[in-house]
Amino acid sequence: MKSLKRSLILFILMAGGVFAFSQYTKEKVNDGLQSQSDTKSISQGTISQTGNGNGMGVCTCNGYGSGNGNNNGNNNGKGNRGPGSEYLFSCITSLPVESLSTSEISALKIMREEELMAHDVYEMFYSLYKIPVFNNISQAETQHAEAVKTLLLKYSLPDPAINHVAGVFVNPDLQALYTSLVAQGKASLTAALTVGATIEDLDINDLHNHIADDVDNQDILFVFGNLEKGSRNHLRSFNKLLTAKGITYTPQYISAEYFNQIISTPQETGSVECPN
Repeated sequence: MKSLKRSLILFILMAGGVFAFSQYTKEKVNDGLQSQSDTKSISQGTISQTGNGNGMGVCTCNGYGSGNGNNNGNNNGKGNRGPGSEYLFSCITSLPVESLSTSEISALKIMREEELMAHDVYEMFYSLYKIPVFNNISQAETQHAEAVKTLLLKYSLPDPAINHVAGVFVNPDLQALYTSLVAQGKASLTAALTVGATIEDLDINDLHNHIADDVDNQDILFVFGNLEKGSRNHLRSFNKLLTAKGITYTPQYISAEYFNQIISTPQETGSVECPN
């Protein structure tokens, strides 16, 4: 029965209809730099962004209420989770607690810190370049990390990122990678955008492999499928910005075939029902 459930969930993931926390808006990419006057509107699980003048106005965030304590997220700032995320977290808790394999435990711990690493890198780059794509995607990475944290709590597993400090990681490989990527991205905006594409490339590869080889619990498959879908959207965003600058990104982790499939298709939107 457990094998049948896993097969059904994998079928849904492969069909491309995985719920990605909430509905993503289609990204908007213009030439040049985003002006300082940009606004966000976050409501009912979608985010839209407009900018005055030319800009790299990219919106690739998940639909989490990011308002001043407003659950619908109508204002700027970080507030309570909006309706889109509540559906996700409700689904996680509604699915059964199943036995965990050692590979599943390892995957959860790694992905918890890997999502935080992405967040911390993008926060650093946003402070340097003030390009909205870094701010928007860093917020999405926070929610990715929170989803994995919810699974750790559900299974009473220790959180490797408890009391997390930006740029500091328990996993030595992630620590070394963070240090290297930040150094690369500080060289220029183009280098930072390339680092962004590389992080999403890595994230997709790791999640794809975990789903294929390491995981069969329904709730973990559900979350990892959502994370991979989100990362595909993030990769599309970084790649479009690089392409606009005349830069061709070459995938470092996923296959060229999978990369070309991702960048040749539009941002993924929509959701499916919770698999329970």
